[in-house]
Amino acid sequence: MERKAVRRRVLPGIAMVTALVAAVTGLAGCTDGGAAGTSDQKGGGSSPAPAQPGKYRSLPQACKAADAKRLKAMLPAADSLTTEQREQLYAGTADPSFDGDRHVGCHWSAQAPEGTLLLSVVFERVVSYDRGAASDDDKAHKVFVRRLTDAHLPFPGPASTPSGSPAGSPSGSPAAPAAPANPAASPAANPSTGPGAESPAPSASASAPPSSPSSSSSSPSPSAPPELGSRVLEGLGNEAYLDDKLSAAGASAAQSRTVRIVFRTSNVLVTVEYSVQPSGPGTVPSSAQTQEQANQLAEALAERFNE
Repeated sequence: MERKAVRRRVLPGIAMVTALVAAVTGLAGCTDGGAAGTSDQKGGGSSPAPAQPGKYRSLPQACKAADAKRLKAMLPAADSLTTEQREQLYAGTADPSFDGDRHVGCHWSAQAPEGTLLLSVVFERVVSYDRGAASDDDKAHKVFVRRLTDAHLPFPGPASTPSGSPAGSPSGSPAAPAAPANPAASPAANPSTGPGAESPAPSASASAPPSSPSSSSSSPSPSAPPELGSRVLEGLGNEAYLDDKLSAAGASAAQSRTVRIVFRTSNVLVTVEYSVQPSGPGTVPSSAQTQEQANQLAEALAERFNE
């Protein structure tokens, strides 16, 4: 009888201890799970969301990007060409491409009485493989800046420099010094201040006539308007530049002019290159006309991307 009583008293105690251990274990499990969930939530919130893909997921056909009317104006066909030859001329020749959604191009060539005319259009879609660090547009902007630097053009900066001279001038040369208040004190107006000159009389600078040969020879010669040189363009895509190059003159070789326009629209870079090669020496292709035709084509392509 005593043994049975002892067993009855021990068994309830064991059951109570087991229940307490289970409760503590369950509470610890819930606490650990809550801490883990809180840690995961904080980790996810600290990492920035990846940038959205670029605006353009594909590229248009380069050989069909320019309309026939504009092509005929830039590449006038010779009268001796047949209808089939004309169609083949304006159809263009596609550039080799391993991925038509990343890089496509087309080029044309025409023989005109004034010489050889060459035109090419290239589309390149830029993709950022790490959109957590840079978007497609950011990557395309970096590619544009690199090409702008390779063309030796200044990157467009603030409206003015600390000295007050315009920043990012097309030629990259420093601004001309301001004219002095007294024209007679200017070195250009005083012919006797040149190297090796005799010591002038006090009134020599004032008595020199403005139209004297020495005064006119020291004045700078007029230069070409800055808008005809290589420069950064405004109002074309998100950013753009124009590079105008004229080949060196030779005794037998003609000077050819090549105008290249590169502009970016979102994550796509567009390159238009127009070259005029005269048939004989002594003829220099017009900068204004060549640039105007290339720029009109570039603007038409930019409008097509905005459709």
